[in-house]
Amino acid sequence: MAAELVRGQNHPLSQMRLEIRVAAGKPVVAAATLGDEHGRIHGVAWVAHPGTPTLPGLEVSKQAAADHRLAVDLDAMPEAVHRVSVLLALPLGGDGPARFGAVAAPFVAVTGLDGTEVASYTITGLDAESAVVALELYRRQGAWKVRAVGQGYAGGLAELLTDQGLPQATHLAGSINEAVAHGLARSVAAPPPRTPDADRTRQTATPALGPEGSGSTTQGASGAVAPQPTSPYGAQGTPGGVAPQSGYDGGAAAVNPPAGDQHAAGPIDYSHPRRQTGAPPQPAPTAPPAPPGQPARPVAGDATGWSMEERLYNQVWGMFEDLARTMAAYRSAVDFADSRMDKELDQALSDPRSRIGGQGDAAREAAQAKHAQLVDQARAALDRDLAQLTAECEVVEPALPPAFAGWDNPVWHGYRVPMEIPMALRLGDLHLPESPELRIPMLVRLPLERGLWIDSGGAESLDGSFTDSHELRRLALDTAVAHAARLLAVYPAGEFAVHVIDPAGSAAQALVPLVHTGVLAAPPAVGAAGVTDVLTRLTQRVDLVQMAVRGGAADALPPGLDTAEQLLIVNDFPHGFDDRAVTQLRYLADEGPAVGVHLMMVADREDAAGYGPLLDPLWRSLMRLTPLPDDHLADPWVGHAWTYEPSHVPPGSHVLRQVLTEVATARTKHR
Repeated sequence: MAAELVRGQNHPLSQMRLEIRVAAGKPVVAAATLGDEHGRIHGVAWVAHPGTPTLPGLEVSKQAAADHRLAVDLDAMPEAVHRVSVLLALPLGGDGPARFGAVAAPFVAVTGLDGTEVASYTITGLDAESAVVALELYRRQGAWKVRAVGQGYAGGLAELLTDQGLPQATHLAGSINEAVAHGLARSVAAPPPRTPDADRTRQTATPALGPEGSGSTTQGASGAVAPQPTSPYGAQGTPGGVAPQSGYDGGAAAVNPPAGDQHAAGPIDYSHPRRQTGAPPQPAPTAPPAPPGQPARPVAGDATGWSMEERLYNQVWGMFEDLARTMAAYRSAVDFADSRMDKELDQALSDPRSRIGGQGDAAREAAQAKHAQLVDQARAALDRDLAQLTAECEVVEPALPPAFAGWDNPVWHGYRVPMEIPMALRLGDLHLPESPELRIPMLVRLPLERGLWIDSGGAESLDGSFTDSHELRRLALDTAVAHAARLLAVYPAGEFAVHVIDPAGSAAQALVPLVHTGVLAAPPAVGAAGVTDVLTRLTQRVDLVQMAVRGGAADALPPGLDTAEQLLIVNDFPHGFDDRAVTQLRYLADEGPAVGVHLMMVADREDAAGYGPLLDPLWRSLMRLTPLPDDHLADPWVGHAWTYEPSHVPPGSHVLRQVLTEVATARTKHR
């Protein structure tokens, strides 16, 4: 049962991955500070705020809003961190209130990733204060607790941060207010009034793939876990977005009873807590009423979210989870029918006298008939749910924005370079063997939390057809180019750059769309000198940005440094790479994503394994994708082996060249 805290009261935390949800009557700024065992902040790098929204294990919103969700992963906190303080402040300037006494008492809740409330606190008694420490998560003897604080400051963020021992408090407070001012026009208004008994915190679909869980984790080769995003705002996650395990531990039957159970009758329930509990911040589209006795007609964007993009993202995640759980219920029911038949046959034939004559035959026939009945009931329930999910997919797929859409979606024909980075990116489709025609988009959160390994190895496809090794390498390169083109297309002009390393020049034909449209940062690097030059420049960029971030001096970067996100495509690895180059690649894979440098390797793992075990960490740090359908990804809820199918450009289509030409044109205008 959730604890309703009063000022000064604490409560133990049993989960390490949490959300902190804030509900206020007016837009407020949400931030968080990390403190040591004495509660002191060691510098601006220990503060997550709209200008720097992400720290290890912590992520906050980039703008002022009436409702916030802060993502917290206590396991990912550095060892030196013993306290996480959640701060709320009223934005300066504009027409908003200047003190908390003029607004409704803010409500703060600590919840699990499934929306289950752990503890809540209503901050009362505020008057002239314009900033407040709402609550803190703190570590005592290896265990984490939450404490309601409610300490307000009339001097705003500057006074609050000074009180927490930050020497640069005034400067940082000004930076935060400036970052908020830039986004104030985009600040989110309060949601519509809730009824007294309505849920006080906003519920949303929370993935754990990924279909990559910084939420689901992929683990290379077989047994990889699909991407699961780690937080509601960031990279994370992964169905992209792949990493930490889901909190689900009830087993399939706990969510969906066996198909033979009387309670399993009826259409699939689309209002489970992770999708539609609570009032959405914006009214979601409503479907026309269904005829009596028929399941509700699906509608695109019926999940919760602040925008249509977020609602569609959450809806796709809900469909992914629905399919995982309904398939778990079907498989559980079939297993139950099998075990029941085996048990009944054993009981019937345990008496030697029943093995002779019609008594044994009758027992076998009765057991088999019951088995067939249970399996038929399970299949009927599965078919009913699959039909509803298929109908939902048919209305959702055409409504997806370019970042979520397949290359065959007509939305690409009206493509324009976006002004903002989308929440996620589609890397392909996922399906299960019982329903191969029902495809769920595999979305990963942006920016990417880990690089990609496009596997060019293995000569046999999932359907048993033999694929020539040269053909497989060509398919892997085409897949890599399609992924790179999609990344270029979904970022604003000038905010994403692609580099290519092709030591032997064997990828020239596949790289034609990128080269001829002029979207590459430089021509593909060939030979040992080219490999060394690109790797040296990118590792130096990682070093410089890391030093600037850690020192709180992001404005001190060299003027010529490209601050855009960087993607390095490496072909035919490890051929043409010496020990130094391999070490640099491992460094980029480990440290690059945090500062905007990402890897995409096109390689055969068996070839890489021939160079010894030192390359294993590189392989395991990347998310494996395949150019052909492969069942190496698993969902974070019940662990099904999902078949991944990459998103290919339709044969004969010119959409890739059209999109890249638009990107190149927008980049020229941006300069």
